[in-house]
Amino acid sequence: MPTIDMPLKDLQAYSGINPKPSDFDAYWERALTEMRGLDPAIELVPSAFQTPTAECFDLYFTGVKGARIHAKYARPRHSQQPHPAVVQFHGYSGNAGEWADKLSIVSLGFSIFSLDCRGQGGSSEDTGGVIGNTLNGHIIRGLDGHPDNLLFRHIFLDCAQLAGIAIDSPEVDPERVYAMGGSQGGALTIACASLEPRIKKLAPVFPFLSDYRRVWEMDLAKDAYSELKTFFRHFDPQHVREDEIFTKLGYIDIQHLANRIQGEVMMAVGLMDTICPPSTQFAAYNKITAPKRLEIYPDFGHEGLPGFNDKTIQFFLGEY
Repeated sequence: MPTIDMPLKDLQAYSGINPKPSDFDAYWERALTEMRGLDPAIELVPSAFQTPTAECFDLYFTGVKGARIHAKYARPRHSQQPHPAVVQFHGYSGNAGEWADKLSIVSLGFSIFSLDCRGQGGSSEDTGGVIGNTLNGHIIRGLDGHPDNLLFRHIFLDCAQLAGIAIDSPEVDPERVYAMGGSQGGALTIACASLEPRIKKLAPVFPFLSDYRRVWEMDLAKDAYSELKTFFRHFDPQHVREDEIFTKLGYIDIQHLANRIQGEVMMAVGLMDTICPPSTQFAAYNKITAPKRLEIYPDFGHEGLPGFNDKTIQFFLGEY
C-alpha cells in the first residue's frame, strides 16, 4: 500500500506528539463553567426559504465573550412527537451551507442545526463584535496572550452550546442527537461531543486541528495549517519558544479532548491525506475510549470519500 505517512499498523498504535498542557482538564472545566453561566438569548427567525415539509429558521444565540452566533435550523413541518436531530459543522473558512443541503436529513424526520463558525464564511459574530470574515490566522489567534483567549476555544464552546440548545429543544428527542462534519467540521464534531457528552453518535471525517507538532515535523504546515509557519516566521523566527507554543496549542488540540467522548463514533480517514495527515487523525481516534469504528480509504486524500455519506445516514438510523 502506498503511504505519505506511517504504515497502517504504526498509525493504529500512534498516540501523538503534541504536548498536553498540565492544566488541560481544569482549563476546559473553567471554559464550560463560563459557557453554562451565559444567558444565550436564543432567537428563532423564520427564514425566507421554506418548503411544504421543512420549517427553516435562522437561529441566534449569545456565545462566550458576548459574540452573537448564527446557525441554520430546519425541522420537519408536521412532526407530532420528539424526533432525532443532527448538529452539523462546516470546513475551515466555510459556512452552514444552503438550506437545500439540509432537506435530505429533514425528510428522514430529523431536525438539523448547522453552525456558522464565528469569523468565517457565515453570519456569526467574531470576538470583538466583528460580523463576517476574520479568517486568516484562526489557529494562532490569541496564541501570544492568555490561553483563555484562543479563538478555537470559543469556537469549540459554540459547538457545545449549539448541541445543548438542540438537545434541550422540546421537539427533539434528547436521546437521539448526533453530530457530523468534515475537516474543520470533523474536528468540531469531536470537540462538540467531548464537551457535550450527551451527543449519542458522531461521524467525523478527516478531522483537522489535531497533533500540531506532528504537522510541523512532517513539513505540512501549509494549506490549512500554513498559519503555524506564519506564526514562527513573524513571532519566533529562531524557534526559541517552540515548546511553549506547541504546548499552548495543546489546549485546542482535539486529540487531548477525544477521551471525553461518550457517544458512539464512526470516523473516516483517507490514508493519502496531505492536508490533515493520517497520523494526526489517528492520534485523536486512538484516544477515543467510547465504542468506535474507523472507515479507511487507502487511496483517498482530503476529498469526498465514496459511500461515507450513505453510511453516516445508516449509522444515525441504527442500520449500520
